[in-house]
Amino acid sequence: MPVVEGVKTESTVRFGLAFVGIMVIAANLRVAFVSVGPLLTEISSDRGWSNSTAGLLTGLPLIAFALFSPVAPGLAIRLGLDRALWISLLLLMTGILARSAPVEGAIWVGTALLGAAIAFLNVLLPSLVKRDVPARVSQVTGIYTAAQGAVSAGGAALVVPIAHATNSGWRLALGIWAGLALIALAALLPRIRRRASGAGPAADGPAPTYRSPWKSALGWQITVFMGLQSMAFFILMAWLPSIEQDQGISQTASGMHISVFLFTGTLASLGAGALLHRFAGQRSLALVTSMFAFSAYAGLALAPELSLLWCVVAALGCGSLIVIALSLFSLRTAHHTQAAALSGMAQSIGYAIAAAGPVAFGALHDLSGGWTLPLVATAGCMLVLCIAAVLSARNKLIG
Repeated sequence: MPVVEGVKTESTVRFGLAFVGIMVIAANLRVAFVSVGPLLTEISSDRGWSNSTAGLLTGLPLIAFALFSPVAPGLAIRLGLDRALWISLLLLMTGILARSAPVEGAIWVGTALLGAAIAFLNVLLPSLVKRDVPARVSQVTGIYTAAQGAVSAGGAALVVPIAHATNSGWRLALGIWAGLALIALAALLPRIRRRASGAGPAADGPAPTYRSPWKSALGWQITVFMGLQSMAFFILMAWLPSIEQDQGISQTASGMHISVFLFTGTLASLGAGALLHRFAGQRSLALVTSMFAFSAYAGLALAPELSLLWCVVAALGCGSLIVIALSLFSLRTAHHTQAAALSGMAQSIGYAIAAAGPVAFGALHDLSGGWTLPLVATAGCMLVLCIAAVLSARNKLIG
């Protein structure tokens, strides 16, 4: 009996350490990215930028996500997963500090560096979950997704007061998030030392032979699912305030609606993580939440005066869909190395779709002079998302 209890205690401690590592990484995944938006007017005024230049700054991380995501799996194979994560966090901290430095061009270099770092972390974190907590993939994914949403919402709310409280202004408000990366670096350092008995790939064991997701129909189905659910989120983040203000909704009320969207999405992420592990397959939940996304865009097109309702419906869909998409990287693969490869593929193409979505939405608005055409077109894309959900959430592995 004491032996069994000792094994259980060791297992609990191991899970606890893994969970802490996952959470400190997750806390860094979004806040450095989303904290720019509330300060964009001040940054543009300080730097003398046009609106298009300011827009490029906010879009640069998404471009980096698409470019650098495929590189992450190879980095993990060469260095070992833990070392690759630690170096990515170091790159993130460097990028955050460089972005805030009072040096000409540093804001662009720093933004590109932090975008590359977040791309690596986005890809490798599902692989870490697959390796360290394989029996609780969906639960842990739901929790860390909700946590990164909560930290991001808090960061977006704090940056303006921080910027106005000191003479350093927006530079301090953006640079302060390097402290989160430093905490994560310190938390992960003991893990690297414990696994330092092997060098390179040996730290995680020999890299197994597996089928490339690029050559798998299921891999492409998951990639389409990832891309379209990301597009659903980023279009709302970019255009919902404009849609509502054209309906006579005040800027203050529209801002509150975005807060409702983010808060509801956080709760939906937790709920999806709790539900996913109860089923062998994820088709029903994936289809229902994809239908939420379709209903939100169709509702905004047909009954825009009910925008708060559609905002909540969209949040239930988007908050759940991101957890399902990230969980599929682990649930549809046989090994954490294969999970990293699928994650790199799906996030590279997925974020390219996500970056193109708001641009195409705006172009359709300019073409038609209203919001109905872009909303209906996006609702049509959400029907494709429903098909991708059914196909990608089947209970099978990439062969």
